[in-house]
Amino acid sequence: MPTPSSDDKYARLLARCEGLPPIPTAVAHPCDYSSLDGALEAARLGLIVPILCGPAARIRAVAEEHGLALGNTEIIDAPHSHASAECAVEAVRTGRAELLMKGSLHTDELLHAVARSASGLRTERRLSHVFAMDVPSYHKPLFITDAAVNIFPTLNEKADIVRNAIDLVRVLGVERPKVAILSAVETVTDKIPSTIEAAALCMMSLRGQIEGGLLDGPLAFDNAISKAAADTKGIKSEVAGDPDILLVPDLEAGNMLAKQLTFLAGAEAAGIVLGARVPIILTSRADSVRARIGSCAIAVLLAHARRSTQTAVPA
Repeated sequence: MPTPSSDDKYARLLARCEGLPPIPTAVAHPCDYSSLDGALEAARLGLIVPILCGPAARIRAVAEEHGLALGNTEIIDAPHSHASAECAVEAVRTGRAELLMKGSLHTDELLHAVARSASGLRTERRLSHVFAMDVPSYHKPLFITDAAVNIFPTLNEKADIVRNAIDLVRVLGVERPKVAILSAVETVTDKIPSTIEAAALCMMSLRGQIEGGLLDGPLAFDNAISKAAADTKGIKSEVAGDPDILLVPDLEAGNMLAKQLTFLAGAEAAGIVLGARVPIILTSRADSVRARIGSCAIAVLLAHARRSTQTAVPA
């Protein structure tokens, strides 16, 4: 992994993985160049030990076509994408893998296998997605949730989405993450339901129902990101101008925000799904190589934190 420059927030985040042993990772249906190359590159960098779950002949054909060296990488043959997802989930359930990585199948296919009540990887937490972003104009890594899994989350689902994001950011070294709960305005009004839910989430935090973070909202995007904008409107907040996490009102808002930052502001975005028994590395063909590796690196840090927690629990 390249040595990070002093102002490269994203590379500094990835550099935390240096020296850590690679994590066995079940890769579901890596049947195109992007997904297969991403898994093999993460292995070459020492982040993961990939277990490729999918049509073996097709995986080998993709590798041969693009000059990718499979070496002794384990392949578990599965006839199609649905079976690949089930195979990858089973590898985690049986303890062969500690991470799950999306290949070239649809996200819904993989998450359907994850969410099955009898054979999946569900926990008491709601599944949610986090974009870990390096925005050049922002002074630290910025985490946006949920922009890929929960379409119109309820209040209780938003509480789980916040908990998942807080747990992630704390593993990455922020002791008490600051959470800005976004809406269109900074005042509470029954005309915009997301403002009421934002206020409720803040009260849930004050009552100890959401732990580990500092929440404030509703905040409009400008007030959340800019201390000057918040001061102009008379908003007194420890979060405004310095959030680690942006909680969006729904998937549409989050997806558009993340993509605007990526394509208009030159940001890079690593994606990960939380709330299952293991982190799920969610990548896209449009992702840069560094963003795909970043997704792996964040998942690896979570896996090592989970190992440490399990080791610390007395028998």
